[in-house]
Amino acid sequence: MIKHNVVHIEIPAKDPQIAGKFYEKLFGWMVSSVPGMNYSMWDAEEGPGGAFTEITQENPAGKVLLYIKSEDIEADLKKAASLGGKILSHRQEITNYGWFGLFKDPSGNTIALYTGMNPMADH
Repeated sequence: MIKHNVVHIEIPAKDPQIAGKFYEKLFGWMVSSVPGMNYSMWDAEEGPGGAFTEITQENPAGKVLLYIKSEDIEADLKKAASLGGKILSHRQEITNYGWFGLFKDPSGNTIALYTGMNPMADH
């Protein structure tokens, strides 16, 4: 059976660098800013890592985005839609990292599906 584990979590923040420093001090996470983007990646010792994204109108505070490992993004999107979800974005590339697709579940939560460039390294 395919494991659909959480592999990445994005948390909106007014200032991703300040949020990174807060969580680094609070939890001891390793945090690094992505050059050229207002995006700070974090890595917890165990479990999935994630990032702090900038709060915008489309990405408000409280809208945490989970990325779920998928071996076949399009098949999983199709299945989500058949179960009452809504496809928001078909498979797209994240340069140098992998691919993602987005759907809303029947309750309106946005969920991302993710396949890394090196699927064996994904959790």
